[in-house]
Amino acid sequence: MSKMEKDTVSKSNPTKETKKEMKSKKELEELKQQVNQLQEEIDTEKDRNLRLFAEFENYKKRTTKERIELFKTAGQEVLQALLPVMDDFERALPQLQKSEDQNLFKGVELIYSKLQNTLKSKGLETIEVQQGDAFDAEIHDAITQIPAPSDDLKGKIVDVVERGYQLGDKIIRHPKVVVGQ
Repeated sequence: MSKMEKDTVSKSNPTKETKKEMKSKKELEELKQQVNQLQEEIDTEKDRNLRLFAEFENYKKRTTKERIELFKTAGQEVLQALLPVMDDFERALPQLQKSEDQNLFKGVELIYSKLQNTLKSKGLETIEVQQGDAFDAEIHDAITQIPAPSDDLKGKIVDVVERGYQLGDKIIRHPKVVVGQ
């Protein structure tokens, strides 16, 4: 056979080596597809894990913030229950000062100061309001309006009926005021 005939025969009748090469190429392509598919799955899982981790971090931050806020206002109910006692002391002290027994006045004043300092140490702060301050509906609680004694008190606070208190940044009792009109 001539060389040309051999080439034609080898092309029309592939040998075992050519079949093996074709089979290897086909297997190689299948392996590449599997690798690509597995890489896509890995990328998907990485993305999912990153999102899950970020969500968990956000959860931790949120719960930490809520816990800090809870600690700041943990005694809010107790402090609110003690506010009427503070009011009673504030009403009683001027009356006791008028009495002849100064030791009684000093004793009650000492107890009042101790209570006031204890509440301050727990974060309770008085909202300072004075006659002539501008009325702010966000902070003050207007219980009534009266004709202003002077023109400069129109729309302003004329009298403070009850003190207001805040615990941290949160107002736990709004000051009750009389507003001039």
